[in-house]
Amino acid sequence: MSEARAAKARQANPNRKKEIAWILYDVGNSAFTLLVSTVLPIYFNYLVTSAGLAETDATAIWGYAASAVTLCVAVLSPILGSFADDVGRKKPLFFFSAVLGVLGCGALGIPMGWIAFLAVFIVAKICYSVSLVFYDAMLTDVTTPERLDDISAKGYAFGYVGSCIPFLLGIYLINFTDLAITVSMPVACLINALWWFGFTLPLTKEYEQTHFIRRAKNTVRGSFKRLFSVFGKKKGLPNRKGIILFLVAFFLYIDGVYTVIDMATSFGTALGFDTTSLLLALLLTQIVAFPAAIVFGKLASKVHNDLLIFICVVAYTGVGIFAVFMTESWQFWVLASIVGLFQGGVQALSRSYFAQIIPAEQSGLLFGILDIFGKGAAFIGTLLVGIVTQATDSVNMGALPIVALFVLGLVALVFAARENRKFLFARKAAAPVDGENTEGAQNSDIAPPEEGSEG
Repeated sequence: MSEARAAKARQANPNRKKEIAWILYDVGNSAFTLLVSTVLPIYFNYLVTSAGLAETDATAIWGYAASAVTLCVAVLSPILGSFADDVGRKKPLFFFSAVLGVLGCGALGIPMGWIAFLAVFIVAKICYSVSLVFYDAMLTDVTTPERLDDISAKGYAFGYVGSCIPFLLGIYLINFTDLAITVSMPVACLINALWWFGFTLPLTKEYEQTHFIRRAKNTVRGSFKRLFSVFGKKKGLPNRKGIILFLVAFFLYIDGVYTVIDMATSFGTALGFDTTSLLLALLLTQIVAFPAAIVFGKLASKVHNDLLIFICVVAYTGVGIFAVFMTESWQFWVLASIVGLFQGGVQALSRSYFAQIIPAEQSGLLFGILDIFGKGAAFIGTLLVGIVTQATDSVNMGALPIVALFVLGLVALVFAARENRKFLFARKAAAPVDGENTEGAQNSDIAPPEEGSEG
């Protein structure tokens, strides 16, 4: 009976294996995300203070390193994303960047000075971030437009839960054993690396690139030509204005979101919070975020997801204001719970919303551009935290410019939603009725005629 039900489910949703494999990569890479936002800043703080520098210096340097990563990724993402849109390119590029990130994650546990540690961290984080550009672009290939919000939300949701397993093992080794930190850290990093690699394999096996642009005779020239003409009026995007407005809004509001993720542990450590309590509070964020992200994904089928994104950004604005006045450890627990409620929602819905308003065959290039705006925003956010923290000698004051960017993001989001709703309504009205022939809709023949094609 169970086999019959499984067969019926596969028939109802032929993309089920692909969707699950795609979700599983979020489970794998989220372990590295949690490692970066929790254990690594504390270990880096230990390395820096052991070298005779102050804790505020450690916070600022970590912020500068995060900014350097986002700047590099912002340059690489659209270029590599454009290459990935060519037929057959997305999977190998994804796997190569993911494996390099896994190797970098494992190498972070090797005993070294704080400068060398920082260099390895930057390389690993760049590879991780680039793999996510390809991963996000795969979303339109693994599911249907109607399921984008739900699948994107489940990716984040199960990522939060799955990442807790290697995280808890690492915390146990570091805090509850007699092992020296120079021994427990390598083991913790190795566990995270193996976890990440294991959950990369299913997507590598199941994924098929169904949306693509025909490969040009000169691949490099063709990719760069698409990159520089994507927002042009002649051969540009059908929803150019709406996409640009959303990119501006995303740039502003995701700034604070990524800065909170990147700097949370370093922020709490600098305020003198107990390390164990701090890490457990961040674990609470992951646990709360699991059901919250799924709920937001389900709500998007009944409520416009731009409205849900707006609600999440309003909540994050309150988080930023709260952080300015935070002085007690219990307040960090409250902050962690609130962030958990809205973190998955704002990230998942932003990803699926963007997938809905762009041409699927150009998802690699456009998600690469989205990454410029996202990582570029994180560059500004973490840079502002570092500058303001050092200038005022107060970590709390570093949250003030982040609040301002949230408010500006809300304003831009209103204009973007207005424009994109018109586009989505018009596209829905023009959609083919059931049974109408849509053969060929998945593969794009929009490559400029002068580029030619292979085969």
